Amino acid sequence: MTGPVKLFTIGFTGSSAEHFFGRLKQAGVKKVIDTRLWASSQLAGFAKKKDLPYFLKELVSADYEYRQELAPSDNILKAYKDGRIGWDDYEMQYIDLINHRNIAHILSPNEVHEACFLCACKTEHHCHRRLLAEYLQNQWNTPLEIIHL
Repeated sequence: MTGPVKLFTIGFTGSSAEHFFGRLKQAGVKKVIDTRLWASSQLAGFAKKKDLPYFLKELVSADYEYRQELAPSDNILKAYKDGRIGWDDYEMQYIDLINHRNIAHILSPNEVHEACFLCACKTEHHCHRRLLAEYLQNQWNTPLEIIHL
């Protein structure tokens, strides 16, 4: 690998399948790493865990990997969605969680190069996929370029 590690992030909410898979293909994503806690929800439509490997292989020529340890815990996610904690508390609790899970040592730069972290959130602004990517960027001694699709 020459140059920085390229790590993409994407959410599917509010996106058509054509736009979603088109962005992945145009970016040259080689693998989608699903970071959702609830990846099998019927609300996920075309992004359901059981269907994504097929769509990614056929439409993008990309692999699929589900990594629940990258998702927020049920307690943190529900507290945020229910309004019991704000974004700042969510961010702090999620970073503590992935630090406790030792994610910076479980994942490697080579493993995420040209991969894309997937979440349901429409944008990266208030989403754990951005926090995760930035956490790795700060933890690793390898240059990491984060591209939000």
